Amino acid sequence: MRAHFLGKDPSSLEGNSPTLFATDRSDRKTYIAQGWVVTDPDALADVGPVPPGEALIEIPEDVLAFYTRNPEEEDR
Repeated sequence: MRAHFLGKDPSSLEGNSPTLFATDRSDRKTYIAQGWVVTDPDALADVGPVPPGEALIEIPEDVLAFYTRNPEEEDR
């Protein structure tokens, strides 16, 4: 699987940027979100147990603007 950069939070500091990537998986369309690890106890309690191999991250709404179709699919 490869990841293709879609965009990052325009107000983040260099090297500390929530970012959205599209993957090139052939079995389904997926995205990779880079964000801040959620450590707030209240938020974790609201969400409940997180299965092994998964993590909760927080990303700014601005990053969701980069949600788009996989650019490789549009070339087909």
